[in-house]
Amino acid sequence: MTRRAFVAGLLTALLAGIVLRTLWLRADPPIEGVGIVWHDEGAWVHNARNGALWDVWRTDEWNPVFIAPVFTALEYAAFEAFGVGTWQARVVPVITGLAAVVMLVAGLHALAGRRVALIGGVLLATNYVFVMWNRAALLESPMIAFIVAAWGAYAVAHKRPAAGFAAGLFAVLAWFTKAAAAFFVAALVLDALWTLWLSRRPRAQAGMSQEIPEADPRPALWTLAGLGVSAVAIGLAFVLPNWTEYQFYNWQMTVTRKPAYTLGAFVDRASWLPIVHGLFTRTWLVVAAGSIALMGIVLGWRTAKPGERLLALWVVLGFLELIAHDSGNERRYVMFVPAFIALASLLAGSGRTLLPSVAPPVGVRWAALPVFVLLSYIVAGSLMRILSLDEIAAGHFRSAVRGSAFIAIAWTLAMIVRWSPIYAVFSRARVSPALAGALVAVAVTFNLIEYGQWAARAGDYNYRASIEVGRLVDSGTLVHGKLANGLALENRIRPIFIGNGFGNYADRLQRDDVRYILTYTLPRVGYESGHEGRLIIELLERYPNRREVASFEVDETPALDRATLIDKSPSARD
Repeated sequence: MTRRAFVAGLLTALLAGIVLRTLWLRADPPIEGVGIVWHDEGAWVHNARNGALWDVWRTDEWNPVFIAPVFTALEYAAFEAFGVGTWQARVVPVITGLAAVVMLVAGLHALAGRRVALIGGVLLATNYVFVMWNRAALLESPMIAFIVAAWGAYAVAHKRPAAGFAAGLFAVLAWFTKAAAAFFVAALVLDALWTLWLSRRPRAQAGMSQEIPEADPRPALWTLAGLGVSAVAIGLAFVLPNWTEYQFYNWQMTVTRKPAYTLGAFVDRASWLPIVHGLFTRTWLVVAAGSIALMGIVLGWRTAKPGERLLALWVVLGFLELIAHDSGNERRYVMFVPAFIALASLLAGSGRTLLPSVAPPVGVRWAALPVFVLLSYIVAGSLMRILSLDEIAAGHFRSAVRGSAFIAIAWTLAMIVRWSPIYAVFSRARVSPALAGALVAVAVTFNLIEYGQWAARAGDYNYRASIEVGRLVDSGTLVHGKLANGLALENRIRPIFIGNGFGNYADRLQRDDVRYILTYTLPRVGYESGHEGRLIIELLERYPNRREVASFEVDETPALDRATLIDKSPSARD
């Protein structure tokens, strides 16, 4: 690929990515299939909104700045530059999403050249799931962007070692954007330590081919330095001065309060990975191709490039994090999209064989077996899910889980029993340029069709409801409920979010100074979420003489949705 063709293709992909991310930015996100909960936007930008409107970060007891300080700082900068509003809040994920595309291209270019980099850029710029999350003012897009930036800088560092410092810095920023990025910090440290170990062993002992360049310790040292310096700096400047709040939000609220840690819970979360949500089904081509590339990296681990190993660790440790913590929320799967796209791009554009041409030792094969089982289950489950949609919609996963497990085990047994002939086929097969181009075209077309289907039926109900709330209540009015946060971006109300054991929970039944409640009344009262919804119902029961002031059509489910502004005690004020 010529430099001119690469630049032209990349600019076209970026232009398409900009249009897809910015077109009608106030529109409501998809109501199903992606996992975005629109009313979470106002809750997570709460402190940034406080700072921009009232010149004070904390106005009540819900302060996500302690769990997402980098995200809060970015949103505050957007509000200060453009004002407080829906599209202004979404500027941050738009910019970080486009930055992720650029950094993925940079990493792939350093790793495998222009063709691979352009394939990855085109796929990530147009991926429907990633585009939609880049349009939502939530933590995932900035966190993933910093993860991609860290990976890209790490791949570049093995040509320019000092870039490793940026890799470490970006990984720490990902952590302080959302602590769910901890798995990637661990992956980065593991590969840096592996690189240092390789650099100190004779090539023969390390199993390195003479054709592979000797491991250079400098990128690993720069990376660990970047991690250490940035972590210490943020720790001293932010974590230690706010230790009580930081520890509560990042440990008690998000770790100890939520998941169960029994063996049965681990099995459930592992079995849900490709079944409970449709993200991997929507991106099946990329997931399948990326899984083959990942197995090639694992089987050729000792001769794989550092950037390739980090991609493999990104996926494997990411899955382990979901199994340990939470695989039931669709938002947690978005972080795999850039990794699988990068892996699929390596397979499609590098001209390499599907598996390493030299078969690995027996010990490596057996060590790689658990990864093969996991990936087989992911790929099979993503397809089996289509056959069990009615059961899954009813909350039953047994048929899909059993069918996927059967296929994964059958594949694994076939690989064990017929290893030599199967490996011989895959170690000679390559993806031709024509096939790669066709598969990329199919993936892009499918994503653009999904985008078009969303755009054809999308509205801006939530945006208009927020404006209506501002017309009904005065600036600075206190309003109870998570939905108050969700509908606060186009007005100047003061939302009072009640969480389950956090936020404004303790005095929720004594706050007579909070005049209004904002909650769903359709599809049902207190629809916000399980715990928060029950707390809203409890609060409504505390005020039997309440009066509905106005209702607003909003968009959260495929059916009709309604938010209602309720005056707690109108008789007391009359």
